[in-house]
Amino acid sequence: MRHPIIILVIAVFLLSMSLAASAAEEGPGQAAVRAEASQSGSGGPADTEDTGAMQIPDPLEPWNRVMFTFNDRLYFWVLKPVANGYSFFIPEWGRIRVRNAVNNIAMPVRFANSILQLKFHAAIAELGRFVVNSTGGIGGMFEIVRPDPEIGTGDKDFGQTLGKYGIPSGFYIIWPVLGPSSFRDSVGMAGDYFVTPESYITPFIWDGLAVRSYERVNDTSLRIGDYEDFKEASVEPYAAMRDAYQEYRKSKVKGGAYEGPLYQGKDRP
Repeated sequence: MRHPIIILVIAVFLLSMSLAASAAEEGPGQAAVRAEASQSGSGGPADTEDTGAMQIPDPLEPWNRVMFTFNDRLYFWVLKPVANGYSFFIPEWGRIRVRNAVNNIAMPVRFANSILQLKFHAAIAELGRFVVNSTGGIGGMFEIVRPDPEIGTGDKDFGQTLGKYGIPSGFYIIWPVLGPSSFRDSVGMAGDYFVTPESYITPFIWDGLAVRSYERVNDTSLRIGDYEDFKEASVEPYAAMRDAYQEYRKSKVKGGAYEGPLYQGKDRP
């Protein structure tokens, strides 16, 4: 269980590096925009990131561009070929069953964050959905009860919870393999680790890495083409990825459905 602690230590170190850079880059105009944004609107927790003119700080851009290139090459040279080979042997029907089971196992993350967000009706719905899908759905392979946005069931994470309480995203960072994130969401990933059942089923780092690698291959096999379309539609893929990630996380904090170019496509075949 040491790797989430390592993420936290790295994130804190990067925060200390970026504070000076962010302060130096923020001019009087941006400061005024921040002040005006904090004093206007409904005053809800998500208002801190609800200004279209404000872009997520990127003081680690040199690092991020290297990691963007690394992840891009990893996708085209390793992940996509493996996912194509995997999909050749495993039909889509079976891959969807795997994805559903993985999503079902992750219920404690959604349940815990529903509680932390004081959405108790959503927490009860998540628990009920888990029981029904685990029994009637054979371990969650079949989604008898699907997420209902009206009730509040669906993806929830600790980074989103922190955003609900008004904690800003902080600076943008791209992690190797894991992809785009922010300081807040990096802390959130570490927090979610401790309520993820897989973390205890596979306590050793190599076992956990093997399980998560398989999950990543399975998920990629259901989304092949999405990333390629995204890159082709982008004049500057790095900046487009950063902006799409920011909009995606803003929509998650606000509780809406994101329909942007980065996370659409074969989500639910």
